[in-house]
Amino acid sequence: MAGYYPQVNECARELERRSVVNVLGNHDHYLLSGEDCPRSRSATACLRHQRQVATPACRAYLARSKPLVRQHGIAMVHGGWTDPLDEYLVDVAEERFQGLPGRVFASGHTHLPVVERWGERTYVNPGSIGQPRDGDPRAAYALVEGERVELRRVAYDVDATAAAARTAGFPERIYRNLYVGRGIGAPA
Repeated sequence: MAGYYPQVNECARELERRSVVNVLGNHDHYLLSGEDCPRSRSATACLRHQRQVATPACRAYLARSKPLVRQHGIAMVHGGWTDPLDEYLVDVAEERFQGLPGRVFASGHTHLPVVERWGERTYVNPGSIGQPRDGDPRAAYALVEGERVELRRVAYDVDATAAAARTAGFPERIYRNLYVGRGIGAPA
């Protein structure tokens, strides 16, 4: 939830209003712990802003986040099952899930939407609501209904989000990327 967006309080308030359980992500951890992002000065700049503006209610919501959430038959982590915060799952194989309880596994971190199925087991990365890495700037998410897993996209007001990031003093590459959906620093 935390990281690349200036509306951290509004986001936390809306998720809490809807009783959404947050899976602890690496940026959520950095915001709460005060640590900088070890891989990105741009992300650290965003986090420093969020630390200044995050309300006690926002911090309390994030503090209730868990690194592993099992809900509705889905096992969810931000990174991977070896390192829930920072593992990047790019080439996902069924063997990775051997010995893990469950049939549907979900993670993010790479910002790359994908669904892989192996018999009765499914892995899904829904992508990213913002800061996508696959060249499609629309918000990405996954809909899971029983055994059916479907990737979806929806347009959102990128101009308003970019303007808020610019006003908050975020690095230009952060808000420019909202329009192109590539890895931060990748050629447009």
